[in-house]
Amino acid sequence: MDTYKPYGDVQRTDSTMDMMSNPFVPRVHFELIRIRDLVSSQEYQRSLSPQHIAKAVADFDLNQINPVKVSRRLGVNYVFNGQHTVEIVAEKSGSRDTPVWCMIYDDLSYEHEADIFANQQKYVKSLSPLEIFQANLEAKNNTQLMIRDIVQSYGLKIAKTASSGNVNAVTTLEQIYNKYGFHTLDHVLRLCVITWQGEKGSLSSNILNAIAKLLVTYGDSLRDDLFKERIGEIPLKQLIRNAKERRPGAMGYAEAIVIAYNGKKKSPSARLSMQKLYVSDKVYITGINPVDEEELAVFDSTDESQYELDELDSDTEEEQEEEDDDYLPFAQHPEEAAWAGIK
Repeated sequence: MDTYKPYGDVQRTDSTMDMMSNPFVPRVHFELIRIRDLVSSQEYQRSLSPQHIAKAVADFDLNQINPVKVSRRLGVNYVFNGQHTVEIVAEKSGSRDTPVWCMIYDDLSYEHEADIFANQQKYVKSLSPLEIFQANLEAKNNTQLMIRDIVQSYGLKIAKTASSGNVNAVTTLEQIYNKYGFHTLDHVLRLCVITWQGEKGSLSSNILNAIAKLLVTYGDSLRDDLFKERIGEIPLKQLIRNAKERRPGAMGYAEAIVIAYNGKKKSPSARLSMQKLYVSDKVYITGINPVDEEELAVFDSTDESQYELDELDSDTEEEQEEEDDDYLPFAQHPEEAAWAGIK
């Protein structure tokens, strides 16, 4: 078994020895070990994810490689944290002779390894979408800089809480930008601003996703002036209630907006086909048939009274504040997740 001594090994001064004897310092040392000399076949280990490995290899960044945690028992190097890291480096380098930095534990039993593995994420605080976005801004990454500039160009700001003029659906902004590009995100925000002037709740994840869906589906058939006129005359709380009554997630909002946009007029001029919304939906949704053929036929029938917006009195019914989907993106709405291309 080949091992490599770490660069600049720790100087064993009295001060260092005192620090290493501190009960809050793990009893570990670091070595470079060839991948072929590492073992990760323990029963408690999770299965390797080829998809995760392929994605990490495609976006490989050497500075994101963490030391692999290894328990050395009876001369065998058992990986108990970092088996995906090992496989990513092996795949990227093309050799299992490539060494990786390892944090070596010499005094763990098999049961102790399994316990550490089971509880390693118990007290880890994940970064929020906004924290990741802000870090990307500090790193001057182009995508986040462009999204910030688009948002600010409309007098809005990206913030943690939803309030007038604030966008806290950071994940949704990134998804729309990455999937459809600059112009679609810009158009989505323009329609929101001219229609609701930054009103609280008008920049939620569901509304942003719904408008993006409509723009992609209808293109130039969706007129900004009619959108502002017809959607803007409906109280936002009423639109939200109607959307929630139709179906969960962004598709409920898309339906409610189409109905409001079409109004009660029977003339086909400037109307948006509900059927087209779902025909387009099948292009983006994989393995989901949200509506059968009979229902599709009903969507385009001449009698659309069944789709008219309910005449709700927004002053007599308190509306629950719209929940932003950033912290549970699409978790409750699998049909929306599939449409957005999220697995």
